[in-house]
Amino acid sequence: MRIRDHWFRALALLLALGMVAAACGSSSSDGASSDGDTTETTEKETAGVAKDDDIEEAVKTADEKQLDVDKSTATTMAELEAEWAAKRQTIVDELTTGIESGDYGIGDDNILRGPSGFEIDLNNCPSDWSDSEGIGDSILIGYTGPESGNLASYGNMGVGWEVYLDYVNETGGVGGKPVELVKRDDQYVATITIEQVDELLQSTKPFMFHTLGTPSVMATYGTLNDKCVPQPFVATGHPAWGDPVVHPWTTGSFMNYLTEAILWGAWIKENMADQLPVKVVGLVMDNDFGVAYRQGMEQYAKDNPDVIAEFIPIPFDPAAPTITNEMTTAAAASPDVAIGMMAGNPCLQMVEEAGRNGMKDAGTVLFISQTCKDPNSFFIPAGDAGDGWNIAGGGQKANTDPQYADDPWISFVNERITAAGLDPKVGLIFTGMFYAWPTVEAMRIASDLPGGLTRTNLMLAVRDMNVKHPSMIDGVTFHVDGNKDAYFVEGSDFSVYDAATQGWKQQGNIVDMDGSSPTCTWGDGGCS
Repeated sequence: MRIRDHWFRALALLLALGMVAAACGSSSSDGASSDGDTTETTEKETAGVAKDDDIEEAVKTADEKQLDVDKSTATTMAELEAEWAAKRQTIVDELTTGIESGDYGIGDDNILRGPSGFEIDLNNCPSDWSDSEGIGDSILIGYTGPESGNLASYGNMGVGWEVYLDYVNETGGVGGKPVELVKRDDQYVATITIEQVDELLQSTKPFMFHTLGTPSVMATYGTLNDKCVPQPFVATGHPAWGDPVVHPWTTGSFMNYLTEAILWGAWIKENMADQLPVKVVGLVMDNDFGVAYRQGMEQYAKDNPDVIAEFIPIPFDPAAPTITNEMTTAAAASPDVAIGMMAGNPCLQMVEEAGRNGMKDAGTVLFISQTCKDPNSFFIPAGDAGDGWNIAGGGQKANTDPQYADDPWISFVNERITAAGLDPKVGLIFTGMFYAWPTVEAMRIASDLPGGLTRTNLMLAVRDMNVKHPSMIDGVTFHVDGNKDAYFVEGSDFSVYDAATQGWKQQGNIVDMDGSSPTCTWGDGGCS
């Protein structure tokens, strides 16, 4: 279906209002509304409500917003590096001014203060805590992610980290020190992640951590925050990482799953107007990752019965070898829309099964989550079965997408991957570089602040980042602001997969809601 031009205005308003309902609703972990004291429920449901001026800004047309887009003019890697250095210097100057004035930095009361009310009470850190732990001859980053098990393909993300860090270290490292990734295989099993993180904390004592997967981050972010160890740019879009007050040491890095669910609902309302209300099935990964997607869509369906007549979540075990039975159940429901709320191998399985079981031929509108965007991993192997699938892609480029062949960052990435003896068609290697890039930029900013690279300076840098991420499409902001704005990415493309070109075709302009997502303290299966 062709997206009509005027729908972007409607989408922006729907998103601003919808995120309030989804991100701040009082759903329990099983998706049902929680009962309880009326006052407490009202406070929970209105926490972080978008202001009138946010909504007014949201209804600007996409064309007007494009006028303010910070576009790169670089045609070479050297020019990109110069642009990045200029951006870093702007942030360094702002933070340094705040530190020298006493507004930012560690005060006499041992409280770290940063932009827009951001604070960390260092008095609550362990007695043996060190601001520079993990920095010696090199800077150590603890890394956990699956390298075996059902989601072993995500081990390529760690490979991507190493490819980029090799380049960083060849060109001077951070503050003259090389950056070293200390990897552990957690098999995408949260209990193993806990063991691996605890072991690294006791032995290697990394400067910071990078963790992959919602269940794994959920299982460890309490410990890492209690121990005052940075955990920025985690590889998951769960809304819980937008919590600068209770979990200030942890941040996300891409569009959160609740926002994505609201985008799906808004697309349905605008593009299926002659079929409303529709039946939607969701193939939902049965873990904390899937919970956020499911609850977002359940809340949207509850608030918009004129759009969604019925939402049927179909859970599946992330460790199961196939989702054939679940897809058979989905097809039997004869849905108008089917959405894959998943990651890893199930993405390809769903695309293939929809082609086999008749769901695609029946005219069902098919959506897949942003975590399944890589064409080479999840769509090219499916052949024609992938043609016509839809995505709210979160604004990320794919290094295997032919439309970015002349992009200087994509060219650089593919050259480095090839030079390392690896295959650039393995898109998850590029995905790993997506996370490595902002981490290095934040460390470089921190190293130029008064006092140099420390954990606290790193968190100041992370919480004041406003950069042009080279892996993001023009028009999608990569920006946070202390306690005011805790989500780096709040915009997205809408794209359709074209099997003939083996890439995604963007439909219309980018929609960006930078600064409008309410912060989220996760508990009882929802945000407050």
